Amino acid sequence: MFLIPFSEFPFLNLYRRKLITMEKPAYLVFDIESAADPELISKVHFGGKVPPEESVRKYRDALLAQNNSDFIPYTFQYPVCVVIGKVAKDFSLMDIVVLDEPQCRPHEICKIFWNCLLKHYETGPIPVLVSFNGRGFDIPMLELSAFRYGIPIPKWFTSGLKSPRYRYNTDSHLDLCEVLTNSGASRFNGGLNLAASLLGKPGKMDTQGFMVQDMYEAGKLVEINDYCRCDVLDTYFVFLRVMLLSGKLTLQEEQNLVRQTKDKLMQQSEKIAVYKQYLDNWGDWKNPWDENAAL
Repeated sequence: MFLIPFSEFPFLNLYRRKLITMEKPAYLVFDIESAADPELISKVHFGGKVPPEESVRKYRDALLAQNNSDFIPYTFQYPVCVVIGKVAKDFSLMDIVVLDEPQCRPHEICKIFWNCLLKHYETGPIPVLVSFNGRGFDIPMLELSAFRYGIPIPKWFTSGLKSPRYRYNTDSHLDLCEVLTNSGASRFNGGLNLAASLLGKPGKMDTQGFMVQDMYEAGKLVEINDYCRCDVLDTYFVFLRVMLLSGKLTLQEEQNLVRQTKDKLMQQSEKIAVYKQYLDNWGDWKNPWDENAAL
C-alpha cells in the first residue's frame, strides 16, 4: 500500500484553497471617519437662517470658543468611511476592507456595515467587534445613522446582559479603550495614538481626526480612507497586546503575528500606497527584559 501525494490531485488543492478563503473572521477590528451634516446643523442650530455651506464653519467657531475644540458632536455627523480588519480565530489579520469604496456613500456605508454584521447572527459564528472608543463614538454614530436612513437592525437591539449593546458584554464588542480604562473608571489621555506609540507603531502620521472635516469638504476621500486604514492597523496591534494581557496570546505569539502582518503589508504596499508610508514610520516594540534590547 502506498500514499499518493496530495499535490497529485489539483482539484483537491483547489478545494483546500477554497476552504481556507471561506474561513469566517472571529473578530472585526473597525474604525469610522465622519463629517458634519450642513443642512442638519443649519436647521437645528441656526433655525435655517444660515446657509448650509456656512453653518458648519459657524458652528465650529462657536464650539471652539466654548470648548477650546471645534469637534462637532457625532449627533450632527454621518459616516464617510468605515474600514474593517478581518481577524481569524488565531488572531492573524486576514484582510482589510473599505466599505463602499470608492463611492463612500454614507447611507451605503451604514447599510453594508449592519447587513454584513447581522448576517453573522443568522449564519454564525458571530465575530466580535473590536474598536478603540467604539462604544463612545463609532457604534452610537452607526446606530444613529441606521435611525436616519431607516435601516432595521433588530438582532442588535436585543435586551439583557447578552445584548451586544450592553456596555460590559465583551463577547460582542471589545472596546479596547474601555479595557485600558477599566470600563471608563479613568481617562485614556493620548487615545489610540498613545497606545500605538507605546508599541512602536506609527500612530498618527500626516493626518489627525480633527482634519477629516476639512478633508471631506475638499473631496479628499482617498486620503480619508487611507487615514482610516492606518487607524485600523494601529487598533489591531493594540488588540494583540490586549490579548496578551488577558492571557490569550504569549509574547512570542504576539510578536510572530506582528511580523506576519508587517510582511503582509510589505507585499501589499505596491497596490495600497499608504502601507508604504505606514511601514516607513514603523517601529518595533522593545522588550526591556531582552538583553539585546537597547537601554
